[in-house]
Amino acid sequence: MRLPWRSDPLPPEPLVSVVVPAYGVEDYLPACLDSLLAQTWQNWEAVVVDDGSPDRSGEIASSYAARDPRIRVVTVPNGGLGSARNVGAAHATGEFLGFLDSDDVLPPLALTVLVRTLVESGSDFVTGSIVRWEPTGLVEPPWMRRLHHRAIGIRIAERPELLGDVFAWNKVFRRSFWDAAGLRWPEGVRYEDQPTTTRAFMAGTFDVLPDIVYHWRIRDDGSSITQQRGSVRDLADRWETKRMAYAAVRAGHDAEVESVFVDRVLAGDLWRYFLEIPGSSDEWWTLLRDGVREFWGDRSLVHSGLPPVHRLGGWLVEQDRRADAAALMTWVATLRGPAPQTADGPGRRLDVPSEVLDVSGVDPAALALRDFEVR
Repeated sequence: MRLPWRSDPLPPEPLVSVVVPAYGVEDYLPACLDSLLAQTWQNWEAVVVDDGSPDRSGEIASSYAARDPRIRVVTVPNGGLGSARNVGAAHATGEFLGFLDSDDVLPPLALTVLVRTLVESGSDFVTGSIVRWEPTGLVEPPWMRRLHHRAIGIRIAERPELLGDVFAWNKVFRRSFWDAAGLRWPEGVRYEDQPTTTRAFMAGTFDVLPDIVYHWRIRDDGSSITQQRGSVRDLADRWETKRMAYAAVRAGHDAEVESVFVDRVLAGDLWRYFLEIPGSSDEWWTLLRDGVREFWGDRSLVHSGLPPVHRLGGWLVEQDRRADAAALMTWVATLRGPAPQTADGPGRRLDVPSEVLDVSGVDPAALALRDFEVR
């Protein structure tokens, strides 16, 4: 609608390209594409990349393309998620570029909120918050809510903790920035999101929105890569993508950003791997220990942002105390809340049962609690 005091026509909505990689998602792809059709922002194109899918994903995508010319299908031999995203980006023609995983959905206002913000701000990209499908319904992770306080046109030095927002799909990028920064998704490894989003944060100006712009499905059938952390390949890929992301941060030559990244971002997901220690293979344990020493050998995870019991677990990994780490994580699995605490002089420390761990041989710093952790 034209405003009454304007004689010039309103500019048309710019085109936003949405890349949708598809592999083995015949049960989820219709809901994903339906969520695009329901967008209030009408000027979009979807490039669905049939990544050599063994099921009906390509056929489903083609049926949607036959109904709506905004949807195109590109079929390639299977190359993995990073490769499929890169193929889709190469075929995209829009002024703006986004990514949508084919087992997830966009809420109806997602593209309107994201693209309109970029049009008004002139920033290089924009990021919004997400919700996950949980047994109780759609839930916004507290750490995502904490990260996504509104900010317009900032750089990473102003909010370095945003490096923890590693997802590809809750963002829209200005295509000219994407190309100028040489952004691509790593291929042949899992966890390809973090290196590329880290490079984007280090290179550009960005907007941060509290709005929910993405519904993330956590599959419970074991097919998600995040449900395979006990495998050597998974852990090796995790370390490799951490190396890539860390290299991008170091290239920025900002000591404060690097400190936040190492202690709070790079360490943030390790607790999930520590839970896999009981029953792990010798090869997996060695890979875990060597990676922890590589990234935190000079500083130690006792200084990280991990929860207290996982800082202790990290210290045991650093010391190659496999049996103790396994016993600790077995005990942690039985807890129904935070680990118990006990007095330690003027402060407090973790209270680990003696049958689980003899704390007399543990660095006190690995047991100590911070003021905000004391209950």
